[in-house]
Amino acid sequence: MPIRRLLIANRGEIALRVIRACRELGIETVAVHSDVDARSLHALAADRSIPIGPAPAAQSYLSIPRIIEAAQTSGADAIHPGYGFLSENAAFADACSTAGIVFVGPPAAVIARMGSKIASRRLANAAGVAIVPGETPADQSDVGVRTAVERVGRVRLPKRFRRPGARRQRRSVTGRSTRSASSIDLITSRCRCSATIMAAPFTSSSATAPCSAGIRK
Repeated sequence: MPIRRLLIANRGEIALRVIRACRELGIETVAVHSDVDARSLHALAADRSIPIGPAPAAQSYLSIPRIIEAAQTSGADAIHPGYGFLSENAAFADACSTAGIVFVGPPAAVIARMGSKIASRRLANAAGVAIVPGETPADQSDVGVRTAVERVGRVRLPKRFRRPGARRQRRSVTGRSTRSASSIDLITSRCRCSATIMAAPFTSSSATAPCSAGIRK
């Protein structure tokens, strides 16, 4: 089905990028905005802008019912999630499908399967896709993660096994204290959820390199 009108379920720079691409393709755009974003550039740049709630993201940009309602009200054929917010939310992709709206992204089932970095790493490995060398310890307790970290050695980068972004990444170096805690204690205290231990050269650019992150060497 050709897309004639697209709602962007995001704001700021990513919304502007999508709006610009849609203009090049001749697709009408619909922006959504919270009360405080009514005069934001993305809301002014789109062909149409719809309010979706107050400033807190949970009541606006993260509200699936309000975004679906905005798409239906505006007659949008599709929704582009941008990045962050609902872009990796399987329930949102499913809600779009249920409402008969095209979700510009992976199917809900794929998002759900890739929601865990540990599960997605195993899935990629089983499919023969190249992954960063390392291991996912079966024992996900503090002791199990600590043992795996010791096997990897040297520089590690702990990261949550769920949720996108890098706000919880911490660099740790064996034999040196970091933030008044031993390197291994730091890792186990910061990763109170499942973790993957990976061995790879650490550089300033590799911290943001795309991979199924967990703890890298």
